[in-house]
Amino acid sequence: MTAQRKVMSLRGLMNVVGQLVQGRPETSCVWVTAELADVAVRGGHCYMELLEKDDGGRQLARIRGCVWANVYSRLAPYFYQNTGQQFASGLKVMLRGSVSMHPVFGMSFVIDSVNPEYTMGDLLRRRREILDRLKAEGVLEMNRGLAWPLVPQRVAVVSSPGAAGYGDFMNQLSHNKARLRFRTQLYEAVMQGASAPASIIAALDRVAAEAELWDGVVIIRGGGATSDLQAFEDYGLAAAVAQFPLPVAIGIGHERDVTVLDYVANIRLKTPTAVAEWLIGRGEELLGFLDMAGQRILRLASDRVSGHREQLAQAEALLPSAASNALERARVRLRSAAALLAGISGRRVQSQLSRLDMTIEAVRRAAMTAVERQLERLKARGELLEVLSPMATLRRGYSITRVGGRAVSSVSDVPPGATVETTLADGTFLSTTD
Repeated sequence: MTAQRKVMSLRGLMNVVGQLVQGRPETSCVWVTAELADVAVRGGHCYMELLEKDDGGRQLARIRGCVWANVYSRLAPYFYQNTGQQFASGLKVMLRGSVSMHPVFGMSFVIDSVNPEYTMGDLLRRRREILDRLKAEGVLEMNRGLAWPLVPQRVAVVSSPGAAGYGDFMNQLSHNKARLRFRTQLYEAVMQGASAPASIIAALDRVAAEAELWDGVVIIRGGGATSDLQAFEDYGLAAAVAQFPLPVAIGIGHERDVTVLDYVANIRLKTPTAVAEWLIGRGEELLGFLDMAGQRILRLASDRVSGHREQLAQAEALLPSAASNALERARVRLRSAAALLAGISGRRVQSQLSRLDMTIEAVRRAAMTAVERQLERLKARGELLEVLSPMATLRRGYSITRVGGRAVSSVSDVPPGATVETTLADGTFLSTTD
């Protein structure tokens, strides 16, 4: 005989399980930590999956969670006010709730409170880890150290083409009151979701390939769910911005939204419109400086012209009498010069005549002295010549012997039978040798 089996309905089983888990101290008003997934709001209620993962990302536990509308209307603003985030997939949260078992929908964790400090702590921890890593790699301050041109007018824009923020940025830039002209080019990228970091990095790579065309880069997205900004809390994207060769301006989210990119980019502005206003402001600042410089130049030039006009008017008034006075002064100076010249000329001529007489006498004396000196020298030389002359020698008893008209200085120069001519002081005679 087959033992009679106990059979119950599925609903009955679910009710039994519900009785086991619902209303017990271990499952009521308990705090749990989990990661949110598949968050959706329908009819004012917020539905989600609560996950627990290990360090490798493998799921260890999973349960359906929900926040009923009457609680969610209070809980969501409170969470956003304290974290700047809305409930979104990927957030780590600390929630208080109770386990509920429904025959149709199964087991759920019904949430009635949240601890925002836990979420903020996790976000800040992850952000700090990224910043510390970039600092250790020596790249944290690289982009912040770059300088924008005085007036950046060539701007590469990384954004989604259909984003309202991009439209606001371009409209603000194109219709500025100063009529400044900017050259822009859109480098398309996904600006939210898991694919956003890789898409933005790819857009930055395209900009870097044409870096010589641009003064800087702006990364912009419009408003929306604050949770969408989780895409910007990414190490790879932060490293790409920190090391980018052009200065980068960030304009994503709202004024209170902050991401890790705000710590590594060259400049952080709250919205796309604020980025456009900043670019326009740089140009307006320079235009204001040039306008002030122009006004100062005009004022200085006007003052200079006015001063010269006054001087010219004074000169014009003085010109008639000035000419007469100048002419009279010139006549006085001319008469004085003439009188002085006359006195100087007489004295100068007399002086020169006296000097001339003295010079003539000096020349005469010098000439006579020179002639006398030359006569004395000539007389002394004549006497010397007289003493040294052949006739004086002959008178002293000497003679000159010649053979054939040539003077003889040796006996061997006189051959036998030669006719010899002998000259004495008082005459000449001939003789013949043996």
